[in-house]
Amino acid sequence: MHDSRQAASPSQATPQKTVHVNDVDLAVQAFGDPAAPAILLISGAESSMDWWDDDFTARLAASGRYVIRYDTRDTGRSTTFPVGAPTYTQDDLLADAVGVLDAYNLAAAHIVGISMGGGLAQLLGIEYPERVLSLTLMSTSPGGPGGPDNPDLPPMSEALAKMFEEPASDPDWSDRDAVIAYFLAAEHAFSGTIPVDEDRVRRTAGRAFDRSPVPAAASNHWMIEGGEPIRPRLGEITAPTLVLHGTEDPLFPYGHAEALAREIPDTSLVPLPGVGHQMPPYQVWDTVILAIVGHTGPRVR
Repeated sequence: MHDSRQAASPSQATPQKTVHVNDVDLAVQAFGDPAAPAILLISGAESSMDWWDDDFTARLAASGRYVIRYDTRDTGRSTTFPVGAPTYTQDDLLADAVGVLDAYNLAAAHIVGISMGGGLAQLLGIEYPERVLSLTLMSTSPGGPGGPDNPDLPPMSEALAKMFEEPASDPDWSDRDAVIAYFLAAEHAFSGTIPVDEDRVRRTAGRAFDRSPVPAAASNHWMIEGGEPIRPRLGEITAPTLVLHGTEDPLFPYGHAEALAREIPDTSLVPLPGVGHQMPPYQVWDTVILAIVGHTGPRVR
């Protein structure tokens, strides 16, 4: 059996560049053949493009896809805002994703979003259906953590709820080692039973730190306005949809994925055993990449 961590040729990646959209600069990078079906990757909260692992992204491109990733506002080399006082909204993040498609002259693309990025992907399917060839939703929810507003959705785990109630202090954002430790602790808190690859997390967090002039700005994602609830509109999504979800997600337990699959028409659901609320560990890359490639193939309009 081959090693799922093996990357495709680095030559498939283009150098990172900056595009100007919606009065901000966004750092972007593409992998693969521009003539191949295009996939836009949208990261979760606090996550620069670095969290879409180089090896994962290269393998997806080597499977015959043109893969684009980018730093959302307040991450990586993209425009940052005052820490604790973002002046943009969820709608701006949505427009940024469309702006990236425009920057690559793409009339439409396959959209892959994880966590917060999965929420943005749902909105893209509703607000910009003509720009969306398909949706892949990873580690996300139709309505956020279960609670009084969504009593049919399972709540987050008790351990995670306690962590939110009694949060640890923020790291010294100027201290590289402290920031890496912060992200590593979060990975352990949100992971499933598949062991955390600590070396990989440290490398990724360190690279994200090195690329971010203001690392603390990423925390602004937790403060932006989210708009009206999206769940009542999920039936409006016309793009074929794939839901990939960890069976041990402590933030959005598997029932959230089942709700998405029920409420979005033309949806397939693929469980990821042992995976928590996290970027797919390399142990499930074969499953994830095969599913995405199949979903974004010729059978999709």
